[in-house]
Amino acid sequence: MAGVVHRHHHFARRGYRQRVYVERTKHLEQYTTEELYVRFRFGKADIEYLVNLLRTKLQHRTQRSHGLSVEDQILIALRFYACGTFYQVVGDYMGVVKSAVCDVVRDVSIALASLFNEFVSFPKDNQIPQVKRSFFLLGNMPNTIGAIDCTHVHIQAPRENEWEFINWGEGRHSINVQLVCDADLIITNCVVKWPGSVHDARILRESALYRDLQTNRPDGIILGDSAYPLLPWLMTPFLTANTPAQARFNTAHCRTRCAIECLNGVLKRRFACLNYLRTEPQKACNITLACIVRHNIATKRNVPLCADNDAPKPLGAPNQPPAFCQNEQTGRATRDAVVRHFF
Repeated sequence: MAGVVHRHHHFARRGYRQRVYVERTKHLEQYTTEELYVRFRFGKADIEYLVNLLRTKLQHRTQRSHGLSVEDQILIALRFYACGTFYQVVGDYMGVVKSAVCDVVRDVSIALASLFNEFVSFPKDNQIPQVKRSFFLLGNMPNTIGAIDCTHVHIQAPRENEWEFINWGEGRHSINVQLVCDADLIITNCVVKWPGSVHDARILRESALYRDLQTNRPDGIILGDSAYPLLPWLMTPFLTANTPAQARFNTAHCRTRCAIECLNGVLKRRFACLNYLRTEPQKACNITLACIVRHNIATKRNVPLCADNDAPKPLGAPNQPPAFCQNEQTGRATRDAVVRHFF
């Protein structure tokens, strides 16, 4: 009993005050759908969809210490993904402390990343004909089922193995992210784990996608730039077009492959945080995976891309030298056959 009294007087001398909980703003009620798009990149119905999708993964068992609701957590994370600013700034806007923003972004990113296989998948056999038609309408390239490229997500200098993450083309630290998309800008495959110093071709060769397509030839081709090897299922442009047919092939290749270039721009416009993440590599990878899942959700739900003039312009990946495995013999034969039959 004496100990309890002593502690009471101790806190009284230190000016201990009972914690006061401030009622948080109801953003879904405060803003119109258009205003929600600007601030969170999702409208009311889309936010409610995410809340229901992630409820079981994010819901607290009790309301002890006035824990954040699933809706609050989703909105805090969406605000961070949309603007990519400091946690403190997001916290001030959302009415929570900086540490809460950090925890929420981590938890929501992990929850979204866990849904990767549900929302990101390579076209199945019954989907391939429609994918080919869409690509052909885009640039007159036949038999195309995907476009591939890498984009760099810049991060702060990590504490360990710092030199591995330097993207030597720009002299900045980054994660090099491999993306494959269809003509509708749906991401169908990705690899999010390699540091910025790793070449695009190596990321491909170390990927499960490469092993699968080398073993089981797909019913179609993927388009890549000159940083990639020329394979029977991976078409790169002619470095020098020596005939009119080769020039027409290069033109169709460029127009069709622009889908992946457009995707990279859309991804970093929609989620400005991907222009620079002030986090360690593993957390940066989780956030990137979360944005990839959310991009596919947004695209499939026809969420408009907000024209936000305050958003930073996405940074493109630098031109890379051709890989050592460029122009493999079997790839050349396949490409020549495509030129003879279609161009």
